[in-house]
Amino acid sequence: MTAPRGLTRAGMLAGMWKPVQLSKPIALPPRRRVVRLAAVATLAAVVICAASIAWMRLGARSRTFTVETVPPAPVALVFGNMAQNDGRPGPFLAARLELARQLYATGKVGAVLVSGDHGQPDYDEVTTMASWLVEQGVPNGKVVEDHAGFDTYDSCVRARKIFGVRRAVVVTQDFHLPRAVTICRSVGVDATGVGDDTARRYRVAWWYGAVREQPASMKAALTLILRPNPTFLGRHETGVEDALRG
Repeated sequence: MTAPRGLTRAGMLAGMWKPVQLSKPIALPPRRRVVRLAAVATLAAVVICAASIAWMRLGARSRTFTVETVPPAPVALVFGNMAQNDGRPGPFLAARLELARQLYATGKVGAVLVSGDHGQPDYDEVTTMASWLVEQGVPNGKVVEDHAGFDTYDSCVRARKIFGVRRAVVVTQDFHLPRAVTICRSVGVDATGVGDDTARRYRVAWWYGAVREQPASMKAALTLILRPNPTFLGRHETGVEDALRG
C-alpha cells in the first residue's frame, strides 16, 4: 500500500484504528466476587440476628419479674435442661426448679408444669424435674409432666394446645427468659417470666448459653413466622386442670 503524498504509513494506520466498544462489563476476578458475596451475606446475617433479638426482647418487655414481684398465675412452666446421670438435675436446671418451688410455696402459682426432653429411654429430664420438686415439698398432685418439650417452642405450644394453659409464669435462666416469654405469648399463652441468675457463677456455661441465644433468637423468629407443629402433638391432657382443682 502506497501512502498518499504528505501522509506517512504510520499516520494511515493510526487513522484506521477505532476504540473497541465492550458489549459486557468486565467480570470481577473470582476471589473478589467471593469476598463481595461474603460481605453481603455477613451484613444480612447481622441485620437478621439484630432484628430477631429485638423481637424477643420487645415481646418480653415489662413482663419479667422476681419471685416476689411477679403477678400470680395458675401455672409455672419450667423448661428442661441437663439432667445428670445419677438422676439429679444439673446446676442450671436445679436453679430453675428452685424458683418454681418458691413460686408454689409463696402462693404465686397453683401448679407446676415441667416440660423437657425424654426422647431417649436413658435420658429423662422430666422425671428428674418432677422428683426434685416433690422431694423439696411440692405435692405430687401439683406437679404435671410434659415429656415432649424438646425445645422452648415445643414446650410453649404443648402447654397451650395439649395442657390448656392460658396464663403462666415461665421459669428459666435470665439470658433465656426474653425468648421464652415471647414465644409463649406468640402461641397464645399470656406469659410473664421469672429468671435465675444464680447459675452465673458457672461462668463458662453461662456465657456459652448467653452467646447461644443469638442464633437461637434467629431460629425462634423463623419458627414463629412459619408456625410448624411441635415434634409431638396429641389429644388434650387434663393434668394441669386436675392439679388446679385438687
